[in-house]
Amino acid sequence: MAAPDVVVNLAEKLALFDDHWSPRIVGQVNDLHLKIAKGQGDFPWHVHEETDEFFLVVRGSLTVRVRGMNDAVIGAGEFFVVPRGVEHAPLADAECEFLMLEPAGTVNTGDGERGELTAEDEWI
Repeated sequence: MAAPDVVVNLAEKLALFDDHWSPRIVGQVNDLHLKIAKGQGDFPWHVHEETDEFFLVVRGSLTVRVRGMNDAVIGAGEFFVVPRGVEHAPLADAECEFLMLEPAGTVNTGDGERGELTAEDEWI
């Protein structure tokens, strides 16, 4: 966990890895983790029954497909919140970088079965 007196530079942290859809924890606010990730291509449909999911795009563009709602196209400097219990699937035509805010222990692939893209909590 980062010390309270450490300034976190997102660009520096994002430069530490290249894999897509594998979030890394860069901070914590109360019981919430701040996670950064890179995305490109499709991420599977999934749901978080007990928590909303916050996406803030740092670079590029991220589309969040949401069942029963219009797709959210999020550009750099913009954010979108997926309501709890709503099935969704991120998509990035080109590589993008984003920050997520979610309760500690939230599994990136949702409440269902774990799969190839399920990430373990990793601090960087």
